[in-house]
Amino acid sequence: MSYCLNPHCSHPENPNDLKFCQTCGTKLFLKERYRAIKPIGQGGFGRTFLAVDEDKPSKPPCVIKQFYPQAQGTNTVQKAVELFNQEAVQLDELGQHSQIPALLAYCNQDDRQYLVQEFIDGLNLHQELGQNGAFNEPQIRQLLNDLLTVLQFCHSKQVIHRDIKPENIIRRNSDHKLVIVDFGAAKSATGTALNRTGTSIGSPEYVAPEQMRGKALFASDIYSLGVTCINLLTERSPFDSYDTHNAAWVWGQYLKTPISQELSRVIDKMVESIPSHRYQTVDEVIKDLNFPQLSVTPTQITPPSSQPSAVVKTSSQIDRELQELKTQFTGGKPQPQNLNSQSQSPSNNPIDKELEEMKAKFLGNS
Repeated sequence: MSYCLNPHCSHPENPNDLKFCQTCGTKLFLKERYRAIKPIGQGGFGRTFLAVDEDKPSKPPCVIKQFYPQAQGTNTVQKAVELFNQEAVQLDELGQHSQIPALLAYCNQDDRQYLVQEFIDGLNLHQELGQNGAFNEPQIRQLLNDLLTVLQFCHSKQVIHRDIKPENIIRRNSDHKLVIVDFGAAKSATGTALNRTGTSIGSPEYVAPEQMRGKALFASDIYSLGVTCINLLTERSPFDSYDTHNAAWVWGQYLKTPISQELSRVIDKMVESIPSHRYQTVDEVIKDLNFPQLSVTPTQITPPSSQPSAVVKTSSQIDRELQELKTQFTGGKPQPQNLNSQSQSPSNNPIDKELEEMKAKFLGNS
């Protein structure tokens, strides 16, 4: 079947072999190439269709987004135009990442704007939650490690997604990777036009407080991802996991399965209401998630300045203790090593770098 893109068509269904709608005469092919099959979504500013790329021998599926604002008011429509144009620009660059849909086309036809993007075959996490139930700790850790690198890529391009939520995360059937979709709300952190508007965009349950005030930050995406984890762990609306009277998250009491204190601390810091108390970068989250003991003051080693004056540790003693600490993290056997050796090449291992910083701090206090 071919589906007519004219929003006013009374009978949009057509046979596959037609090039023009048999009811209203509208072109059935976008850019003489993309044929809509059926509508799969509709909002206040447009419609989305499952489509086929007729220009390729395999006729792969794709998605057509049609800009069709139904809201009233010049300012509202103008904002919608900005966001639609912006999504095309964002996807053109961000689609280079394998976990972000690629932009295939952006065009005008019959006085309406369209963009065509890669189709991601799979369930979104909201659907997956309804089908399989609450996530457990290994699933949440896998989710975070998968998605944090995607956000890292977006932020490196100075793009804030602004609408991270389970519905906008799809698990791709072909490789089970998580894909972030719907960049219609995304904005450039270096742009000026949208920054001046102070417009609040996103889904209220998942939006950071500062974003509600129109001041989205990179940390706002981290907040939304943390709230997404809370939803997946509890199977509850985030609104129901927050105590408004005491301004505190209470999601821990609604867990379906227990999780470790380490993961709980990471999520709690992701969803701090005050931006300065929250993780500022994705790198910080990744570090705490995978190397939690490196992110707190070590109890195994006491800085010389806090020890009794009769007990002062030498550089070699600190070297040995740091090596023992590394062994606990890596699960290997301790290897005699002089961390101060100038003949050794610098290590790219994050644990080695962290231990070097610890040593410098301790020796600097002695």
